[in-house]
Amino acid sequence: MDSPFEASKILADVQNWVDSFVAGMNLCPFAKPELTRNRVRFVVSAANSEELLLTALHAELELLNNDQSIETTLLIHPGVLREFDQYNQFLNYAEALIIQMALKGIYQIASFHPDYQFENTDPTAAENYTNRSPYPMLHLLREESLETAIASYPEVEQIPGRNIELMQRLGKTELLKIRRACQLEPAEEQS
Repeated sequence: MDSPFEASKILADVQNWVDSFVAGMNLCPFAKPELTRNRVRFVVSAANSEELLLTALHAELELLNNDQSIETTLLIHPGVLREFDQYNQFLNYAEALIIQMALKGIYQIASFHPDYQFENTDPTAAENYTNRSPYPMLHLLREESLETAIASYPEVEQIPGRNIELMQRLGKTELLKIRRACQLEPAEEQS
């Protein structure tokens, strides 16, 4: 990151994406209540290497472990893992860190990336947009909370299919417009 201004713009872009796309289109029905309660932590990491990102991830897992007022964290890392293949491989290191910290079964990581691609899909497939974000990020989730939310949600197994259907109905052109709209221009941020 070049400046605090850039970090604040990145943060605003991601918050706008979560509000308008993830929660606004109900892609994750569990997001809106936590956003309303202000229990989602958004943090932009200055990491520019995988090593520094693992250090940031370790710190965020420690913070989650020690602060019950934070339900979930979006660790945004625009300076590292810009290529999806590298990002995807890094998830193995992230999982290994969770195991090393004896936090397996307590936390899990959901993955979001600008070039996200589900296995066995075409890179241009609309369904990939369910996990395409403005910047690479790791979403740290409390497993117990996730299990509670899933247990209380009717037909939770239909969420992925419903989301894929929505993405396909919207189509790539519309999804690109929506994603661009989430990235605020500097003048929009200040108003």
